[in-house]
Amino acid sequence: MTMNFPTEGHIRAAHERISPFINYTPVLTSATIDRMFRASIFFKCENFQKVGAFKARGATNAVRSLDQDSINKGVATHSSGNHAQALAWAAALAGANAYIVMPSNSSPVKVAAVKGYGGRITFCEPTLSSRETTLLKVIEETGAVEIHPYNDTRIIAGQATSALELIEEIQSLDIIIVPVGGGGLLSGTALSAFYFAPGTKVIAAEPAQADDAYRSFVSGTFVPSVNPRTIADGLRTSLGSLTFPVIQKHVSDIVTVSEKSIVKAMKFIWERMKIIVETSSAVPLAAIMENKINIEGKRVGLILSGGNVDLNNLPW
Repeated sequence: MTMNFPTEGHIRAAHERISPFINYTPVLTSATIDRMFRASIFFKCENFQKVGAFKARGATNAVRSLDQDSINKGVATHSSGNHAQALAWAAALAGANAYIVMPSNSSPVKVAAVKGYGGRITFCEPTLSSRETTLLKVIEETGAVEIHPYNDTRIIAGQATSALELIEEIQSLDIIIVPVGGGGLLSGTALSAFYFAPGTKVIAAEPAQADDAYRSFVSGTFVPSVNPRTIADGLRTSLGSLTFPVIQKHVSDIVTVSEKSIVKAMKFIWERMKIIVETSSAVPLAAIMENKINIEGKRVGLILSGGNVDLNNLPW
């Protein structure tokens, strides 16, 4: 697609396009958490989204933007996690085949979920180059349309709808805090804030052991993610050529957090809010717990990105 950033109109159109298929997720609050941090925190619960993560938004928007000829050919991507599930689900709903390239070391729970949604899996070596070359081969054989997990304006516009809903439901937010991996959710959130709530700052939180977005942001030049060693498996990817410029222009800050804090924040959300979130979702709260972001007296939106957890392999 030729445009660089999704416009206000693209985000509104995406919301209209996906609304019949996705969940309008709730915004939850906790008086205990508010007292503890002396702030008003509003949790946008994408852990209650279809397929258990915000990725359903972007995948649905991308698939529903295709013409019938493309739908007939099917869609393809490489992903080890939530995007794989989301694309398989969105494609099945539209009557399209989804060809998913997954690394051989993918979580068995996620592999089972992709199969459950009807995705046709091709396994590859767990390296980026292997994922990309295998995907090219699959596309050559099938003629399927590639839907990148985050470096696609249709995906970014779809992910932006979560923040759009939050902004429309909760007025006058001072800050929205979002986790960052490839930057689809972050760039979408930043654009929604820019268009629909210009007084609201957007801040990203990232694991210190996968801090490529932080280093890219601070240096002003793209730094790839090399051998990230974080428990937050959804945040191990590098930023994209579309997401990084949006982040540079519209994100106020990126902060990093320790692995210990991520686990502590995840457990805290489970215990205090009685909801299941995955490790990546806990990263923004970990940033608050580490005092990396000053939120005292402020109205803070926090996007809980997903709740897909292997219950046989919890981090505590």
